[in-house]
Amino acid sequence: MRRGQGGPAALPAMAAVAVALMLSALSAPIASAQQFGSRTRGLETARQLCSECHAIENNNARSPNPDAPTFPTIAAVPGMTALALTAALNTSHRSMPNIVLSREEQANLIAYILSLK
Repeated sequence: MRRGQGGPAALPAMAAVAVALMLSALSAPIASAQQFGSRTRGLETARQLCSECHAIENNNARSPNPDAPTFPTIAAVPGMTALALTAALNTSHRSMPNIVLSREEQANLIAYILSLK
């Protein structure tokens, strides 16, 4: 075998590297939601788009819509992460209007919700 070429044993390692690169590329927007989202802008977005149904601040208020959980309740769910919130924001719900948010709006809203932990 020539130098620089891996044998059959190198294939699983190369596959693992490829999977790791794909996962990191897919999770980059989620990571940026935690690292670069603005809590302040997220609160503004929540006030504009979410407060009609959800209690959005950490003040023990009840949601205007009794079926809508408060943002502090959402933040307190065990294991709540930016990934889980991203999935929730991108999944339609029967009792929730389909609100389309830009990536930046999502990142900001996620940063705000996670700040309520």
